[in-house]
Amino acid sequence: MELLHSKIIGEGKPIIILHGFLGMSDNWKTLANQYIQHGFQVHLVDQRNHGKSFHSEDFDYEFMSEDILNYMDFHHIGAANIIGHSMGGKTAMQLAVSVPERIHKLLVADIAPKYYPPHHQPIIDALAKLDLATIGSRKEADEVLSQYLPEFGIRQFLLKNLHWIEAGKLGFRFNFEVLKDKMDEIGENISSTSKFEGPALFLRGDRSEYILQNDLLEIKKHFPNAEIDTVSNAGHWLHAENPKQFFEKSLHFLNS
Repeated sequence: MELLHSKIIGEGKPIIILHGFLGMSDNWKTLANQYIQHGFQVHLVDQRNHGKSFHSEDFDYEFMSEDILNYMDFHHIGAANIIGHSMGGKTAMQLAVSVPERIHKLLVADIAPKYYPPHHQPIIDALAKLDLATIGSRKEADEVLSQYLPEFGIRQFLLKNLHWIEAGKLGFRFNFEVLKDKMDEIGENISSTSKFEGPALFLRGDRSEYILQNDLLEIKKHFPNAEIDTVSNAGHWLHAENPKQFFEKSLHFLNS
């Protein structure tokens, strides 16, 4: 069994936070520092093939939810609150319906329990244009990516994954070769018809189309006690685009 990498901060009731596709635990550190001021211990986890966690050819939501269960067992966490964004939200949902007794409260950020057609191909294509054997800085990498990805915020999000493998040689933290070949798995629905009947909150961005009105029945089918709420002035990266409102709504749910 390989253990996921994490950063653990604070003392109190455990929250496990799961990032989205091509992200890493570090993306959530600002919000994590706020949660620990309110009596929570936060586990910022890198999912497999991301961040500093192990790389594997096996990559789907069953594997990823099992990773979290193994992580909880290793750290002697009987049950936890879990927050997952996008891909991390699918992992969190899979875990909640598989072992509901291990989840106190489930918070899913801008993803529904349904199949999403592959839609990250422009990002994958842009990353494939980076010749890391010749690129010597993040600035150079950004110049290349800017030809294909005009959105500055998306480029900065991706470039956080660059690190020095050795002197003079950059590499990605995520497992690019596996992830680019596993696009269908990213969009797959959770592989269960089971239910999580505990408290659940689905937060969506008001400018996002990831959770639509006709998704509510499917959400309720798996999560009958789910509440759906909206973060204003935010798209899919709602926790980064409106962190104040995301924090307020999530903290109210966790403390209710």
